[in-house]
Amino acid sequence: MSDDNTVTDFVSRTVTRGGSGFAAGAALADLASGAAMWPLWVRLGWNDILQRYRRSMLGPFWLTASMAVMVIVLGILYAELFATPIHDFLPYVCVGLLTWTLISSFLTEGGVMFTGAESYIKQVRLPYSVYVFRSTWSKLVIFAHNIVIYVGVLLYFQIWPGAVALLAIPGLVIILINGGAVTLLIGMISARFRDVPQLINSVVQIVFFVTPIMWRPELLRSRAYIADFNPFYHLIEVVRMPLLGGIPSMKTYAALVVITVFNLTVVGLFFSRFRARISYWV
Repeated sequence: MSDDNTVTDFVSRTVTRGGSGFAAGAALADLASGAAMWPLWVRLGWNDILQRYRRSMLGPFWLTASMAVMVIVLGILYAELFATPIHDFLPYVCVGLLTWTLISSFLTEGGVMFTGAESYIKQVRLPYSVYVFRSTWSKLVIFAHNIVIYVGVLLYFQIWPGAVALLAIPGLVIILINGGAVTLLIGMISARFRDVPQLINSVVQIVFFVTPIMWRPELLRSRAYIADFNPFYHLIEVVRMPLLGGIPSMKTYAALVVITVFNLTVVGLFFSRFRARISYWV
């Protein structure tokens, strides 16, 4: 009897110790399988955009048109309020708003990523990362539509950022990585607690006003640290600076390394721990 208990205890300890490792392996396998199914999530993401603007003459360019109006109106207004030359301030506002729209979409739409795909999850066995890639891809497509506004601003003010603008590409990749990770976290939490999306929408509105999008961090004077400790400022700056002809500071890149490592670690642990429960939560 004693030997049987010893064997049982040994097996129990082995399974317990290997449980976290097994969960982490399953999470990584989910990510790899989802990435390999890129034709599927590319098609699904594109179909999401088509369904949203079905029978519309302009389609996704309705977003571009409304964004263009917002950039022009707010750019002119705030340039007057801050007594800043319009040719210098409008491009700054334009790129800031375009980048912020991309970032905020990860936060505001992440809450319905899994709950909105309930029929898929309960009927088709797919890696959960497919829904993350699907969501990220559709947001990238919309951002590509909106970048037309930036090109128009460059042509109007006869601005040429030069080859340094290529630095915006790795900056955009950093945003997509962090955005996809945060979307996964928000999607899981929102599947369990349905009030989370409303809370996030309220927080996003506040973050918009405290982030240097419509104003420059120099206006803070001695309180510039408010911007330095704002992760959204660095996420915007890593794309905005190159598109305006500048190079992001090392402080921005260092902050983004910390932000990315933190996000991937937290989301990775959370996904490993609760991945198996998503189908029950939705």
